[in-house]
Amino acid sequence: MAEEEFSNTTHESLNVTLHTTLGVTTKLVLPTPAKPILPVQTGEQAQQEEQSSGMTIFFTLLVLGILMGAVIKIIEFKKLANWKEEEMFRPNMFFLLLLPPIIFESGYSLHKGNFFQNIGSITLFAVFGTAISAFVVGGGIYFLGQADVISKLNMTDSFAFGSLISAVDPVATIAIFNALHVDPVLNMLVFGESILNDAVSIVLTNTAEGLTRKNMSDVSGWQTFLQALGYFLKMFFGSAALGTLTGLISALVLKHIDLRKTPSLEFGMMIIFAYLPYGLAEGISLSGIMAILFSGIVMSHYTHHNLSPVTQILMQQTLRTVAFLCETCVFAFLGLSIFSFPHKFEISFVIWCIVLVLFGRAVNIFPLSYLLNFFRDHKITPKMMSIMWFSGLRGAIPYALSLHLDLEPMEKRQLIGTTTIVIVLFTILLLGGSTMPLIRLMDIEDAKARRRSKKDVNLSKTEKM
Repeated sequence: MAEEEFSNTTHESLNVTLHTTLGVTTKLVLPTPAKPILPVQTGEQAQQEEQSSGMTIFFTLLVLGILMGAVIKIIEFKKLANWKEEEMFRPNMFFLLLLPPIIFESGYSLHKGNFFQNIGSITLFAVFGTAISAFVVGGGIYFLGQADVISKLNMTDSFAFGSLISAVDPVATIAIFNALHVDPVLNMLVFGESILNDAVSIVLTNTAEGLTRKNMSDVSGWQTFLQALGYFLKMFFGSAALGTLTGLISALVLKHIDLRKTPSLEFGMMIIFAYLPYGLAEGISLSGIMAILFSGIVMSHYTHHNLSPVTQILMQQTLRTVAFLCETCVFAFLGLSIFSFPHKFEISFVIWCIVLVLFGRAVNIFPLSYLLNFFRDHKITPKMMSIMWFSGLRGAIPYALSLHLDLEPMEKRQLIGTTTIVIVLFTILLLGGSTMPLIRLMDIEDAKARRRSKKDVNLSKTEKM
């Protein structure tokens, strides 16, 4: 009893003391009672909620962009104003300003534990799968053109279009996956494939453009293939090596130069090292996107741990904010740019391209998945394969690449641009909008199995690194 009375007395005195202290502090600092501070979510839960909310924002911005473009077109038709320059989607602005922060943040915030556990499968889907899709779409367009079913394109132009349209956009799909808590391995396979797939698609498109600039009239098909393969290997591995080297140098510099007492300078150095591989790679005719992706992965694994706690938090939050703003601008410009250039719409070309895109995705996903299941402990089920095939959404990267192609005559360029934007809208609005019902329909029976296997799969950024 004495101990209880002493405890209660002590507890009451502490409450009085805290109340008095807080009361005095409140009177001196805040004229009104302070509201309780809500807990700040960090880590995987916050990222999933941001992506789930971002999906709605991106869809809304895309539709609003389309409506704004239509309004601007009506205003121009009435000759009330001319906003052609302001509404134009510029590929250079996209590749130099908007895309690098998105790709770097994808590599920097990557959950490396599960990513590297599935690195073999992800690489196979991203590299060989993208190449298969590019060859299927490009070859189909070329032979259909030779058969006079659709407009004719030469071999290099067909392959360039097949390469650019094979770039998968992860934003909407990953947001839906996180909202429904799908299998973590399925989540990582789609996400990992998409971030590498973008870089591979850009490299393949640049390879086709490089072959177009050369005089290939006196070169055999086998020699052309070998030249394309050599160019691709140089771009892929050279860019990856440059990004890795830059990331390692940043880790060494920030380890031996102590800037922890000056977080502003430390943060500035990180921003410089973040963009440096992109500029270097583009300057020596390599892929800046591939370089900045590998640089982000390496800097997250090594350089991040040499930073002060303040800069660590600042870097993560700044990258996430900037990447979100860039994605927002991309989707808004994507909808707005539908009315920003003259179109050449050919219904047969569009329909056959959509069929080839879906078929190329199927030829990519299903055979490679069955092949990988011979070597995987966590098997890729037929349901997972179907969802992976259905979730191959196209986004701003194919559209920007289509505008970046130097095709002659102008009608061919307009045809490629128009077809690309139709495929992008088809996949985002129709396939993206149908992904959630499809996952719910196909994944209801696997909920218990997913909960049982979840303990064996780790998505933590700080564990198993």
